[in-house]
Amino acid sequence: MSELVVLLDEDGAPAGTADKAHVHTTCTPLHLAFSCHVIDPDGRVLVTRRALTKRTWPGVWTNSFCGHPGPGEGLEDAVRRRAAFELGLELAGISDVLPDFRYQATDASGIVENEVCPVVVAAPASGSRVQPNPDEVMDHLWVPVPQLLAAIEAAPWALSPWLVQSGPGLAAAWGAP
Repeated sequence: MSELVVLLDEDGAPAGTADKAHVHTTCTPLHLAFSCHVIDPDGRVLVTRRALTKRTWPGVWTNSFCGHPGPGEGLEDAVRRRAAFELGLELAGISDVLPDFRYQATDASGIVENEVCPVVVAAPASGSRVQPNPDEVMDHLWVPVPQLLAAIEAAPWALSPWLVQSGPGLAAAWGAP
């Protein structure tokens, strides 16, 4: 079963759909995505290491999870769907922190990411535990928010470009100095 992504024009308006399996190439068209940071009641953020089988940025540490809203699917519904699929996690609340984030980056294999990628923060539902899908996530850690922000500054080469590029906005949203 194919998964469709929403293609966007340069102004960020929907301009069609494409099969996710074929959209990420060396000339990836602009499309809609999202990035989610799950923060626990102790103020720790979940970071994940992408599975080695991922097409883009395999084995790289990143935010909690990412995904693409399908045609006609609301952002919150897409976030909940991907949290369950990638992490086996139910979410209690979702808030938009960087609604206009957009980035473009090319990985070592030449595959381009070109996304309007709202960044959201979510809380895990009470009693919900991380159970990673090994096709998506090979490792995960809960780290204090200041530690993640320090890692973005100190070792951007070890992290996904969307995490690094959203770092300053996240620091401002999280009230970091």
